[in-house]
Amino acid sequence: MSGHSKWATIKHKKAATDAKRGRAFTKVIREITIAARVGGGDPNSNPRLRTAILAAKNENMPSDNIERAVARGTGTLEGEQYEEVKFEGYGPAGVGIIIEVVSTNRNRVVSEIRHIMNKHGGNLAETGAVGWMFSRKGDIVVAKEKADEDKMLSIVLDAGAEDLRDDGEAWEVLTPPEAFEPVREALTKAGINPDSAEVGWVPQNYVKLTGNQAAQMLRLMEALEEHDDIQKVYANFDIDEKEIQAVMAAE
Repeated sequence: MSGHSKWATIKHKKAATDAKRGRAFTKVIREITIAARVGGGDPNSNPRLRTAILAAKNENMPSDNIERAVARGTGTLEGEQYEEVKFEGYGPAGVGIIIEVVSTNRNRVVSEIRHIMNKHGGNLAETGAVGWMFSRKGDIVVAKEKADEDKMLSIVLDAGAEDLRDDGEAWEVLTPPEAFEPVREALTKAGINPDSAEVGWVPQNYVKLTGNQAAQMLRLMEALEEHDDIQKVYANFDIDEKEIQAVMAAE
């Protein structure tokens, strides 16, 4: 698993503050709204909406909030009109970054992201400058205590997964986008509930970072992910877990 994924896993284990929990709610609600607008309000026929609703339930979001977000997406309930935008850029040492945004004001968010990038040793790039470094894939993470390697392999490969990676504490399952739902369903039917599951941008290779560059990259990731309009950030850095923990302990 990439250093980026390790960092996200460590962050998840830390006790979340109320502010971070509220931010997580905001991001999930926006994803539900967009998913319902694009693919309709029935999760049975809309895989993206189904995934967003599962993410909301994992955050213990009340059902009323979920229903309102779906209704705003389908237009049966009035609300703000969100636009999906994807930005590309570079971090320290040329790390490639993809930023997925859902916003009501594209011009404002471009200016704010540029400021964050410049402040932390990065910069925005033209569309396509970074995207070739990533592939669109399903990415499913399962804690190791939930299943051993043989069981995981027998389930995920039969369901269409491409690869099973060992991260020490967790398994990372990679799938083609079209196999994401079958693989996740196969796991849940076997009584294995993933810690996280999404279709996102997976790096084809990684840039190893240490020392000041590692710390600067993590601060950049933190700043981007804390922005209310930024839904997801993907980057092709690799940083040792001990360094990640040291940076987070110093926050």
